[in-house]
Amino acid sequence: MRSYRIALLFNANKIYDRQIISGIGQYVTSTRAEWDLFMEEDFRGGAAGIEQWRGDGIIADYDDPRISEALSKLSIPVVAVGGSYANEAEYPTDAPYVATDNFKLVRLAYDHLLERGLQHFAFYSLHPLPGNRWARERESAFAAITRADRTKGFVHHGASISAGAWGAAQSELAQWVRSLPKPIGIICVTDARARQLLQACIVAEVPVPDQVAIVGIDNEPMAQVLSRIHLTSVIQGTEEMGRTAARILHQRLHGHMLHYDSGHAMRILVPPAGINVQASSLFRTIHSPHVMRGLHFLRQFAHTGIKTDQVARYVGISRTALEEHFKRELKRTVHETILTHKLELARKLLVDPSIALAEIAVRCGFTSVQYMCAVFRREYHCTPGEMREMSGSPTSTTPAGELYCPEVIAGRNKGRRFR
Repeated sequence: MRSYRIALLFNANKIYDRQIISGIGQYVTSTRAEWDLFMEEDFRGGAAGIEQWRGDGIIADYDDPRISEALSKLSIPVVAVGGSYANEAEYPTDAPYVATDNFKLVRLAYDHLLERGLQHFAFYSLHPLPGNRWARERESAFAAITRADRTKGFVHHGASISAGAWGAAQSELAQWVRSLPKPIGIICVTDARARQLLQACIVAEVPVPDQVAIVGIDNEPMAQVLSRIHLTSVIQGTEEMGRTAARILHQRLHGHMLHYDSGHAMRILVPPAGINVQASSLFRTIHSPHVMRGLHFLRQFAHTGIKTDQVARYVGISRTALEEHFKRELKRTVHETILTHKLELARKLLVDPSIALAEIAVRCGFTSVQYMCAVFRREYHCTPGEMREMSGSPTSTTPAGELYCPEVIAGRNKGRRFR
């Protein structure tokens, strides 16, 4: 069987590109394709010297205009991957094209915020530079959705982020957040932008999600570990895009004719794979500003072992008054609310079997493993170890705060849902 030399032109330092590459790898390893895959040593996937490539085919990121221009001159099979466009003229005419459905990405984020009961919406985008055509399409999708709903949509491009300019950029972003009507749901063009917005809200002391509910796009793991408030994010169908692009190239290498419609190359739009719902978007109507401010503090520091008195000092009222507000608004005490946040974090960490129970106890603010186990038995009727063993990993679309836990009764496992 002949081996083919295939070049992958992607910037693998970005989560979007890495997941597409993963999909390509899945296709190659699950089929009889004999491909010798080339990627640049620094994983940046530039087009420099590509005209001298002596291989058999290429799969490339056409969101980069420099790559699409360079590959248009080659005679070997090329499969393009990129964003979808409202304007037909934006699509390449010389290569099959596999695209993420930008409209559906934004629609899924918008519908989620709508379901949370929000009535004001905004979009945090990027400046319309040549390499950001996909961002422009997502911004246009947001405009079309809000226009169809006869809702005013607020759009902010923000400054380009660099180490030297971060302070000024964060201040400007915080000022924009303060100027918006509240409560509001904000869709961010990427998770990187969403993380910047989360940080700006914390600096501005604007409670998330009680005044600002945030949804990103990409489901980037790094955005989760760098944020105290876990980020809700739309999951792109990037691995499916990679598998599809590899399948199309495989067919072209073996001489299969591909269908073309209306004079343009084959186009395949891949919808989002789902939405990972976390704390940043779980808006609920809260009337008391004292509870809102207390929750803002809790979401950041519950895992550090804070006590009710510390929350009261931050809010600026007495402990007794704060307790009354929490009981009236949330139907639970401040201590119970702190404990709920610690338990939710512990349940998320239990999904990773490499994290020891002792480490989970420390990271969640429990004084000891024994105390954490006692709380789990009281609240969930099972130990953390039993939850880890029997529950398995929740799916990416499982709402935050819901997990399957076993309850051992009379020597038999009995399923139960806990919230």
